[in-house]
Amino acid sequence: MSDGRRTPRFDISVQGRYRTGSGVARDVPILEMSETGCRFYDRFGRLAPGAELTLKIGPIGPVVAIVRWCKEQIVGVEFEYPLYGPVFEHIRSQLDQGKPDDSGYRPL
Repeated sequence: MSDGRRTPRFDISVQGRYRTGSGVARDVPILEMSETGCRFYDRFGRLAPGAELTLKIGPIGPVVAIVRWCKEQIVGVEFEYPLYGPVFEHIRSQLDQGKPDDSGYRPL
C-alpha cells in the first residue's frame, strides 16, 4: 500500500466508548477503521500517544488499544491484536450508521 499501512482503512460511522485504566468511560464517534486500528473524535482531547485504553465498538469489545497519535481532538489508536476478519466485516456491514453522500458528509 502506498501509505505504508498494513491493512486498508475504511470510513465508518459507529458509536464507540473508551476507558483508560479505571477512569470514566467516554462516548466517541468512530470515524475510520481497519482491522488493526481506528480513528475517533474525542471532544475532551486529553489522550496522549502511548496511552493504553479499552474501546467498545458498538456492542463489540472491549478491545485493548494503544494511542499512536493525536491531532487536536482526533485520536488514532492501534489495536493490541487485529480484529478477527468476520468481526471486522460485521462492524462494517451491520454497525455502520451512515454512508457518505456525494459531498462526503457523514451524519453521526
